[in-house]
Amino acid sequence: MSQTTIKTLVKDIFSNRETRLVERLLPVFDHAQIDRRQFAVEPDWFKTEHSFQEKNDLYHMLSIRYSLQAIDACLTNEQFLQEAVPYEAVDMIIFVSSTGLSTPSLDTFIMSERPFREDVTRMPLWGLGCAGGAIGLARAHDWIKAHPDKNVLLVCCELCSLTFQKDDLQKSNIVGTALFGDGVGAALLMGDQSTLLPHSKQSKPHIIRTSSATRKNSQNVMGWNVTNNGLEVIFSKRIPALVRSFWQNHIQTFLNDMAIDQQSIHGFIAHPGGRKVLEAMAEVLQVPRELFKHSHDVLRHHGNMSSATVLYVLYYGMQETTSEETLTVLSALGPGFSSELLLLGWNEK
Repeated sequence: MSQTTIKTLVKDIFSNRETRLVERLLPVFDHAQIDRRQFAVEPDWFKTEHSFQEKNDLYHMLSIRYSLQAIDACLTNEQFLQEAVPYEAVDMIIFVSSTGLSTPSLDTFIMSERPFREDVTRMPLWGLGCAGGAIGLARAHDWIKAHPDKNVLLVCCELCSLTFQKDDLQKSNIVGTALFGDGVGAALLMGDQSTLLPHSKQSKPHIIRTSSATRKNSQNVMGWNVTNNGLEVIFSKRIPALVRSFWQNHIQTFLNDMAIDQQSIHGFIAHPGGRKVLEAMAEVLQVPRELFKHSHDVLRHHGNMSSATVLYVLYYGMQETTSEETLTVLSALGPGFSSELLLLGWNEK
C-alpha cells in the first residue's frame, strides 16, 4: 500500500471521533520518508473490530506461511549460492518475532512443514522488537563460534499490522501506523569449518565482533502494553535523543575497544527505526547520509518491519561489490532501551 493510501485510511478510521487530534498528527505520514509498505491483510481489515484471539490466530497462520516462503527463498537463493542448501544441513533455527504469541514457538510448526532434522537446536526469541534481527545474528554468531562446523538458520517474522488498535487515539499509535509494516526475512549463517561454505558464489559478510548494551529503567521508551484488545504500541519521542547519548556512547566504546578508527568504517547497515533515528545516527557519527543509503531505501520502500528490517538492509548491502578491506557496522535499537552492534568484514569468493 502507498503511504498516501494508508494516510487516507487512518484518517477515515479515526476522524469520526477525534478529528482535531488526527488532523494535527497526520503530517507524520508525510515526514516519515516512506513511499509504500507491505501488509499481510487487506485495507478493509483495519476498519473492523478484532479480538486479541482473532488477531493472534491470524498471526499464527500467516507467520508460518510467510516464514516458509522466506526460508525457501534463502536456501535456494541463486544470487548468493552455487547450489541450493538442503534443509537437513541446518543445525539450529533461531526464530525471532514480537508481534504475536505462540507456545510451542512457531519454529516447531515450521520444522514440521519442511524436511529439517529432528535434532535441530531451537532458539525462539521474543520481545526484542526492532533489535531482534541484529540480536538474532549475534546469537547465531556465538553458537557457530562454539560449533564452527555447524549452520544456523535465522528467521525474523513480524506482522506489525495485526497489532493495530482501532480505538487507540494515543499519539504513539498514530505514529506507529505511519511507520510500521509487515516483513519476514531469513538468513543462513555458516561456521568457519562448515561444509556449506563452498556453496556461496560471491563476497559474503563475516561477523568479527558483537556488542550489546541496555539502558536501565528505560522500559517506557518502546515496546508493548498488553491489553484486552491486544498489543498496544509504546513509542517514545525520546528515541532520537537517546541515539545522541546512549547509542553514541555504545558505538564509540565498541570501536575504541577494538582500536578501530571510525574512518575505517565504509558503511552502516542500520535498522531504520525511522527517519529521525537515521538522521540522529549520521549526526552522531558525523558521516554523510550516503553511508546509510540502504537503510533509507528500505525505510522508503518497506517502512519499519521491526526485527526483519535489518535483514532487508543486509540483503541490499550484500549485493554490492565489496573488498576484503571493507568494514561495516550493523546496528539496531530495540525495547529495553537496547542497542546491538556487529562489526562485519567481507570475504572475497
